[in-house]
Amino acid sequence: MFISALLTSAGINIAVCVVLLSLYSILRKQPGNIGVYFGRRLIQEHLKRTDPFWFERFVPSPRWIATAWSTSEDEILAIGGLDAVAFLRLLVFSIRIFSVAAIICMFLVLPLNYYGQQMIHKQIPSESLDVFTITNVQEGSKWLWVHCLALYIISFAACILLYFSDAEKVYKGISHFASASIDSSCQPSFVRCGLCGGTAHSFKMLSRNESIIIEENKPGLSHLDSTRSREECAAALVFFKTRYAAFVVSKVLQSSNPMIWVTDLAPEPQDVYWSNLCIPYRQLWIRKILTLLATTVFMFLFLVPVTLVQGLSQLDKLQQTFGFLKGLLDTKYVRQLVTGYLPSVILMLFLYSVPPLMMLFSAMEGSISRSARKKSACIKVLYFTIWNVFFVNVFSGSVISQIHVITSVKDIPTELAKAVPQQATFFITYVLTSGWASICTEIVQPFGLLCNIFYKFKQQMRNIHHPDCALSFPYHTEVPRVLLFGLLGFTSAILEPLILPFLLVYFFMAYIVYRNQFLNVYFAKYETGGQYWPIVHNATIFSLVLSQIIALGVFGLKKSPVASGFTIPLVILTLLFNEYCRKRFSPIFKNFTAQDLIEMDRRDEQHGDMEEFHEQLNTKYCQFSLSDEIAKVEESTHSTKSHSLDEDKEVRQGLGYPTLGSLNLNGMQQVVTWLSMLSFHERRSQHQTPK
Repeated sequence: MFISALLTSAGINIAVCVVLLSLYSILRKQPGNIGVYFGRRLIQEHLKRTDPFWFERFVPSPRWIATAWSTSEDEILAIGGLDAVAFLRLLVFSIRIFSVAAIICMFLVLPLNYYGQQMIHKQIPSESLDVFTITNVQEGSKWLWVHCLALYIISFAACILLYFSDAEKVYKGISHFASASIDSSCQPSFVRCGLCGGTAHSFKMLSRNESIIIEENKPGLSHLDSTRSREECAAALVFFKTRYAAFVVSKVLQSSNPMIWVTDLAPEPQDVYWSNLCIPYRQLWIRKILTLLATTVFMFLFLVPVTLVQGLSQLDKLQQTFGFLKGLLDTKYVRQLVTGYLPSVILMLFLYSVPPLMMLFSAMEGSISRSARKKSACIKVLYFTIWNVFFVNVFSGSVISQIHVITSVKDIPTELAKAVPQQATFFITYVLTSGWASICTEIVQPFGLLCNIFYKFKQQMRNIHHPDCALSFPYHTEVPRVLLFGLLGFTSAILEPLILPFLLVYFFMAYIVYRNQFLNVYFAKYETGGQYWPIVHNATIFSLVLSQIIALGVFGLKKSPVASGFTIPLVILTLLFNEYCRKRFSPIFKNFTAQDLIEMDRRDEQHGDMEEFHEQLNTKYCQFSLSDEIAKVEESTHSTKSHSLDEDKEVRQGLGYPTLGSLNLNGMQQVVTWLSMLSFHERRSQHQTPK
């Protein structure tokens, strides 16, 4: 690829970004789009709709950028939770480390790559991108120690920033997250919760004396005979008076057979994934194996579009296969468009199908919380993108150009050293297309605009109220995207330094755009409490080690024993740093500390918050909300026939104590509707009866 093709791709993406950002600054001012661009504020701040007319509504303005930039981290924590802070710290970390890498590599490494051989250089637009890579450096060059020094600086800077500017603060926030009590926005409900068939008022608070009597008369776990064990209950919720007691019970084995009782901390009420609570524990490992196999099969099936993309970047092979394209591809601008823009666009379009499918696989695994499902999907998408965007592109490109396959594991570093510099130009165009354009598409929210138009049309046709619903942040798509760009930056820093300025532009844009989205668009319905940060840490260490292994192979191909010898200790030091961080910080994410839990319990008891907290427990964990069902009943009251007393009696008898084993979850919504209807008519008849 030539510099002119890269400039063509950059020009197209810059134009797209300018248009979309200008369009967003206008669309966000229109009152009809307030539900699209201010969904969170509509829910939490009760933002009112206004429809005044002023000229500024139709003029682009950068005021939203200043607002997003000036928002403090404490405000982001209060609005988006610890997950939002961890994600933004990932962007801050990326900006800092690649700023260091850009300064070092653009001023030291890039000139050495460009003048690495005795040759007559062309004008910059006509130069091939290969002259800016490490492949242009002569074998045995004494200047390769500069590349090794740059690798050391980048690796040490990454470890320092990963430990002090971001990790410490994120890890300290975990203890504060544990103090968050249940959200008081959930109203009391009288419908069945779907777990055990009991109503919300069936919860009973036991006093200390009652619990002691029960413990004394309890025959132990021997009453769990074979007949009783076959009557398996899928799940149940048990509440305790203190956080410390609940945590201890969740970690202690309840019987000598771990398969009888499996205890764990329950998710927050808004975080419960109700449809998975009916899955027996014995099925979970089978489901995980099946979803792993399905994910692996899909990863290999995705080789077809990746091979297509690589074929577009190899025009010589493409012309030999399809002769009728020879005259068309000889045109200068067509060649620049096909090689510099089209491959990354096609790959990006195919990748849009990956997150929904991985979310489906994560739901099939059996996660009982929405946050755990999204975290599992995030890991799957990360593995998928790293494999298909990086490794498959690298190795398929080397296969197409060299007709060579990897025959053994020991040849992988050498093959990576040969292939990665050749595919670095594709990665630059991928950052332009999948990075810059996707950020601008994220802020414009085209899908939300289409839904808004559809609801408005439906409202005019059928007089239906337009719902204002805010979305939760798609961590399962954005975290893997940012980490993938970090991988491309680390592996290409000393091999292809030209990628670094484009990456910095992406990270700066992402930082501003996502802060704006957290402030206005996305509503934190649930969160993991910063559980995405270990994924960030592990992916960063993997990227560093991979970049060092690739550099080791490159130094070996360039016959530089000094650079190769100094790179080996760097790999060992990075792995030791990762082991230290795993011992130091990993337990904080897996368990809460007893010290923090006891202090929070004491503080709540001193402030008198425990009693109020206990009173709210019996109204929080309800699968369906009564207000939604009553609204449906009120809308359909005039269009439905009244039921006789015999029918009502039959309904009551049939729904006495439904369990998940005898009641299909697909019919649960209908059951709740019937119950709500009965309760609504009973209360209305009581009010209408004269005293």
